[in-house]
Amino acid sequence: MATDPKTKTVLQLVGVVVTMGALAWASVPFYDWFCRVTGFGGTTGVASATTGEILDKTIKVRFDASLERDMPWEFKPMQLEMELRIGAEGMAFYEAYNPTDKPVAGQASYNVTPYSAGGYFSKIECFCFTEQTLQPGERVQMPVVFFVDPDIVNDNDAKHTNHITLSYTFYQIDLPDQAQAALIETTDDTTSVN
Repeated sequence: MATDPKTKTVLQLVGVVVTMGALAWASVPFYDWFCRVTGFGGTTGVASATTGEILDKTIKVRFDASLERDMPWEFKPMQLEMELRIGAEGMAFYEAYNPTDKPVAGQASYNVTPYSAGGYFSKIECFCFTEQTLQPGERVQMPVVFFVDPDIVNDNDAKHTNHITLSYTFYQIDLPDQAQAALIETTDDTTSVN
């Protein structure tokens, strides 16, 4: 049974549209996976513990903090730099402060420069793994526990790295359901008193 040329063209176009839609849908998770596996774009690794191997060579880790344009918090590293042995566990703190009169939730995105070191910088514990909600006037110190994988010295692109910069950017997100419910309850209580 022969198909009409117009029908064949329509079916081919529908096939192209479906294929392009599927590729677009899959591109974000695929790119995220690719960055995590390769360290591309300064994406760091996540580990449950250090490798156990600690080298005599040291590396400096610098800390940077910024806020998305509309994020009302204040956010800064508690230390600007530390030096540690490659493979040893390090701990640094960042401070966040909510100067507003309402709860504000945030999530931190991060990267490492130089990008070639991203795949060797692993976080064991980090405030960036979860959403953060600060109450009005609340100030918190948030830890990040990390290490630089000793395999960095075997990578031709990364082995001459003397310092790594860990950068975080906090952006505002919707309040989690519990915080939103508490805010509505507080608002209702205030309204009923007046």
